[in-house]
Amino acid sequence: MKSMAKMQYHYGLKMRCYPSDQQKQLIKINSDASRFIYNEMVAIGKELMQLRRVKLPIDTVQERIKQLTMRQNAKQMSNHYQFLEDKRIDSLAKANAIQNYRKAWNAFRKVHTAGVPKFHRKSYRWSYQTNCQYPGQKTALLTNGTVCFLDKHHVKVPKIGRLRITGSQARLLKRACETRIGTVTLTKDPADRFFISMQLASDEPFVKVSKANHGHIGIDLNTDNFLTDNEGNTVPNPRYYRTIKGKLAKEQRILSRRQRRAKKEHRSLQNSKNYQKQRLLVAKLHAKVMNQRHNFLQQISTALIKNHDLVVAEELRSKNMLKNHALALSISDVGWRTFLGMLAYKAKLYNHQFVTVSPKNTTQTCNDCSFIMGTNNTEKLTLADREWTCPNCGIHHIRDWNAAKNILDKGIAKLA
Repeated sequence: MKSMAKMQYHYGLKMRCYPSDQQKQLIKINSDASRFIYNEMVAIGKELMQLRRVKLPIDTVQERIKQLTMRQNAKQMSNHYQFLEDKRIDSLAKANAIQNYRKAWNAFRKVHTAGVPKFHRKSYRWSYQTNCQYPGQKTALLTNGTVCFLDKHHVKVPKIGRLRITGSQARLLKRACETRIGTVTLTKDPADRFFISMQLASDEPFVKVSKANHGHIGIDLNTDNFLTDNEGNTVPNPRYYRTIKGKLAKEQRILSRRQRRAKKEHRSLQNSKNYQKQRLLVAKLHAKVMNQRHNFLQQISTALIKNHDLVVAEELRSKNMLKNHALALSISDVGWRTFLGMLAYKAKLYNHQFVTVSPKNTTQTCNDCSFIMGTNNTEKLTLADREWTCPNCGIHHIRDWNAAKNILDKGIAKLA
């Protein structure tokens, strides 16, 4: 049986699930155990770093280093903390917590941007990971592992049992080819919704790859319209957060008042029913905005990739752009980085090309004569300049349309 890494195609599947009260308690126990183990690994790592700075060969220091080093695996940690021996805790959840800690260190060593692993605080979000195993099976299917589909509406998970689900899994169950389930993640979000996510792998594609109807397209992302392509077509910016911002601010003020009242009366927020009721309402408003934006980005990205052989976009650094306080809200609301990530993975899924190019001078360059504004005693275009006329060749440009043409030209030149 092939491993996940050796299979050619990979696919992520996320489904809404509806656990019973007893199953919710089991998810909470496993989530807490996973968080505890991760935090214990962080604490051990910090202590080992301090102890190894001691240059003197002190026996007690060396013995402590040896003890901490031995404890860095699931079995030894469970022996040290007896409550982790609880039969309701999935052993693979403990192993995945340790693996995630090591992955966080590897990511830090590679890119040095995410920072070193930090303690995970307790929150209203629960999450833990397990794995699907195939003991005694010669072929991996969606219906014969330790995590498996019982039918199109139910899935079985170790320790949790039978879970009712909804989602887009029905078409995948019709697959007769070998399909392996890898890491499985169960989560609860702050709006008290439960989800189950699966990593799938197969040697057969998960989507039907068809020839694109159109050729190449360059897209310019902006806050005025969501995007403009090289043919002048625009997609309006829905601004989901701005439409709900007033209502959200009102509900957050109520939440803040209830928090202050609970603290004044020396009641814990966890046991304050009015606070929890309002917290859930605010969380659902945030979830609504997130769902609307996510659905919009999914539809646009799928349409672009399916209908074009090559999609070219700017390589935008949203983190840097958010430093502009005048545009921070608009940039956060539009979701550019999420959109570019969707284009990247869908291009691989549909076997089409997606390229990002440097945004330098894409808006300042005339697509007809390549004259760059800001040179030869001319002034650079500002954000207020939505249309302009090239001082060199006299061609009138719509700013975003001209930029989209330049982006496409850059992408084609990059691939040449």
